[in-house]
Amino acid sequence: MNRWVVRGLILFSVTGLFSTMALSQEGNVDDAREALARQEGDEDSSKQLEEVFQAAENSYSLQKKGTHSLNYSFDYTYTGDQRLDAEIRDGSIRQLDITPSATHSFTNAFSYDYGLLDNLTIGTRFPLVVKYDTQDELSIYDVGDVSATARWQPFPYVPGKMSTTLFGSFSSKTGVSPYEIDIDEQLSTGSGYYSLSGGVSFSKVLDPVVVFGSTSMSYNLAQTGLDQVRGGRRLIEVEPGFGVSGSGGFAYSLSYDLSLSISAQVSYNDETVLTFADNSQAVAQDQMTGFLNMSLGTRISDTMIVNTSLGIGLTEDAPDFSLGVSMPIQFSGLKE
Repeated sequence: MNRWVVRGLILFSVTGLFSTMALSQEGNVDDAREALARQEGDEDSSKQLEEVFQAAENSYSLQKKGTHSLNYSFDYTYTGDQRLDAEIRDGSIRQLDITPSATHSFTNAFSYDYGLLDNLTIGTRFPLVVKYDTQDELSIYDVGDVSATARWQPFPYVPGKMSTTLFGSFSSKTGVSPYEIDIDEQLSTGSGYYSLSGGVSFSKVLDPVVVFGSTSMSYNLAQTGLDQVRGGRRLIEVEPGFGVSGSGGFAYSLSYDLSLSISAQVSYNDETVLTFADNSQAVAQDQMTGFLNMSLGTRISDTMIVNTSLGIGLTEDAPDFSLGVSMPIQFSGLKE
């Protein structure tokens, strides 16, 4: 059909817009609307847009009361770095060594959501993590940090108006803690502390575009009673501080069956204070990270949309890049 050809041309227009980081659509809107126009036997355009973009950005959609959803996602993340090993004595540097480091992380996660009310959805996420350090030839296969979430829309959704969602989450420390291992012989799969976070997200359909954004803040609980050897000293307490993040982007409907989503995220993590048994302390500097994500949503059936994504780190503290895929899991007995 000729509308697929039109969609292929529009893709290049969207790619050009991405380079300018603009959220407004300056491409050929008339062609886009014509290709998305309702035809005999087709569903309503706005309904199609909602389905596609809710699948691509599921943090901005809610389950209907009494319905369930189960999703599977796979993510690969690569982080390359240079390790500096140095000892300072009497104002002079000794034992200076720079060693390249590369860590490969594979995360298989299952996410379950349940509509408690039409405007209130609760859910949980269960990750399985595989890590491999190519420099030290270390590997680990274990559970990550299990989390619970809640999303609430205080106002009913009105087509053409901005949708607002409040969200909160609790992250456990079920993963292998980086503060309870032999750091020379083992890798971690979790953060090592409990975390509470909350925020607000916004989205608005501007046919054939959806713009969205969110901001959130997290509070990480201090961990005491530790007993880990680091640099010849015994670590007994960790205070991870707080974190703030914000994100924004847009999703573009290339057709009824294809959508493109582009977003950027910036986050700030406060300094982490390590306390040792001899009452000395070490402070890990605060971090500012930026990440750019591009996602393609493909409808492969009437009830399934598969999302593939590519993420690129924008700052030194961010992972170099990531690849991911997510899809719903459907089986008899799970009513949607």
